[in-house]
Amino acid sequence: MRKPTKESELNTEPIGQNLIKLISNLCFSVFVLSVLIFTAIAITYQPPDPWLESAPSLTKLFTQTENATFKIDDSIVKTGEDLVSSPVPAIPPALAPNPITETDDSIVKTGEDLVSSPAPAIPPALATNDSVVKTGEDSVSSPVPAMSPVLATNDSVVKTSEDSVSSLAPAMSPVVAPNPVTKTNDSVVKSGKESKSSLAPVMSPALAPNPVTKTNDSLVRTGPAPAPATSLALAPTPIVETEAKSPKSDCEELKHVNCSDPQVLRAIKKFNSKTFKSIVILEYQTPVNGSKPDECDVAWRFRNKKERSWRKYRDFRRFEFGIGVNCTYRVIHTGRWHSGINARRPWIRPNPKFTRPIRDEEINNTIPTLPETNFRKGKYLYYARGGDYCKGMNHYLWSFLCGLGEAVYLNRTFVMDLNMCLSATHSSSHKDEEGKDFRFYFDFEHLKETASVVEETEFLRDWKKWDKGHKRKVPLKKIKSYKTTPMQLKKDKSTIIWRQFDGPEPDNYWYRVCEGQAAKYIHRPWHTIWKSKRLMNIVTEISGRMDWDFDAIHVIRGEKAQNKQLWPNLDSDTSPNAILTKLQQLVQPWRNLYVATNEPFYNYFDNLRSHYKVHLLDDYKELWNEASEWHNETTLLNGGKPVEFDGYMRAVVDTEVLYRAKTRVETFYNLTKDCKDGINTC
Repeated sequence: MRKPTKESELNTEPIGQNLIKLISNLCFSVFVLSVLIFTAIAITYQPPDPWLESAPSLTKLFTQTENATFKIDDSIVKTGEDLVSSPVPAIPPALAPNPITETDDSIVKTGEDLVSSPAPAIPPALATNDSVVKTGEDSVSSPVPAMSPVLATNDSVVKTSEDSVSSLAPAMSPVVAPNPVTKTNDSVVKSGKESKSSLAPVMSPALAPNPVTKTNDSLVRTGPAPAPATSLALAPTPIVETEAKSPKSDCEELKHVNCSDPQVLRAIKKFNSKTFKSIVILEYQTPVNGSKPDECDVAWRFRNKKERSWRKYRDFRRFEFGIGVNCTYRVIHTGRWHSGINARRPWIRPNPKFTRPIRDEEINNTIPTLPETNFRKGKYLYYARGGDYCKGMNHYLWSFLCGLGEAVYLNRTFVMDLNMCLSATHSSSHKDEEGKDFRFYFDFEHLKETASVVEETEFLRDWKKWDKGHKRKVPLKKIKSYKTTPMQLKKDKSTIIWRQFDGPEPDNYWYRVCEGQAAKYIHRPWHTIWKSKRLMNIVTEISGRMDWDFDAIHVIRGEKAQNKQLWPNLDSDTSPNAILTKLQQLVQPWRNLYVATNEPFYNYFDNLRSHYKVHLLDDYKELWNEASEWHNETTLLNGGKPVEFDGYMRAVVDTEVLYRAKTRVETFYNLTKDCKDGINTC
């Protein structure tokens, strides 16, 4: 095959390229030309917009009349001296067998009213005659343009200055309308010297056997105003006038309070929002009758703004009502905490012989159980009892949360022992006391909701039951030392990881597992630990009895006040006279003052009672005595054995009430210059 020469290549390529360029240039030229033509048309074209035309076009637009269906004739404003006379077109009779209903609302006339002012005529079409505004000196007689009788709306008529001698209402052409006609004539206001004669159009007497109902609300006239003349054509039609009911009779009915009335609950909500600003009321129950006709009892559920948890508490109070502005209910007095006994829910006294776990709507301390089939599918972390047993509560929580944090890191269920040992520092016998329950001090229900836990007794029973019923035992891995880090157990597939703490102190403390490098991976889940709901109910009761409006002082004495080496000034700085001197600078006199203290002598603070309303924890012993709800529930939880309200419980209640005070005075940093942990530790 012969190859083309270089000369033929040079002659062929320019022809194709030039053709492509020619076509592209042609297309682009057409596009540019079309854009120019469109732009020129858009600039030079002027639509027949009447607003842009001359004055004759505007005059024609406003003066032309149309007879179109569904046409709305908006208000006409006339100023200056209008025409001298304007006849009113007559209204021929129309077939209107259906009743006509007319409502004449609030007609207010000021100045010299008309000598004769008959009611306006109602055409048999659906028309609403609202006010037409006229300003300046109106004409002697101003005709209103006629409108099509179908669905026409004529807006408001307001006359100011000197009105005409004769003002005639608009007349509408008749239409055979079998449907009822409804007309509303809203507020016609006339001011200045009005005309002496105002004739209304006459209504045809054709077929109007049904009565006309007329409601005349708030008719106010000033100056001479004779009664309007009524056409003979309307004589057989009776007019019924109704007046608004006097509010005095309504107010008399409110003397006997209807507690189910929504206004009652509305008044209570308004009162509580202004009075109890430190709590958030979540829901109300329907008020019920109190002991008197003007009293109502109501219960509500609330939470405290200073509490991190979203627990709900209950209160029920009695309210006394009076009559406020515009015949509304007004709270004039409220009872104390839990004074509305009629709104209290019925409480069933528990049976002391009933030893099963408590099942309550608000407190659920039931121990979770697993079906036998699910036991093998789970993964567990089991901590044996170590040296943390019978230590202080802070030590216990530090170790417990270490084990729970490791279980969260390993994605396992933590096996916990609900049995606790109370340290001698919080016991009345000053000795370690075993047999305490975790649920006495902490919220087990919240712990179950926020972490995967199982009780030790239930776990061991399921474990033994599985091993007896199956030849293949549950895979188990024992850890002898805390030095085996959680990171090394991350990929372990054993069903149970059993940590044993058999060494001497401090190697047998649980929290040693979370030390060193493990501290970077193990995070203690503090959000899972809440104080017991039963103890918090006592806190709420004490705060509620003071109406959530109190101040508090925290006085630490006891062993620290006796130790002069570490706290040399604490004893003298917390004496009654020194405390009173300091309080007078910080707290206003005769305020509710709650004293949170570990001072065992009750009368130690009697010096403060001459200046403040002093409240101590021992003033509320009925909240945990043998007849209290707390005593009954803890006894039932403890298998029928009474539970002592120990020192740690007292410290919890004192601290929580202190946190809810509006003004808090602390021992350290307020009462004394000594350091909290001793000399040279500030």
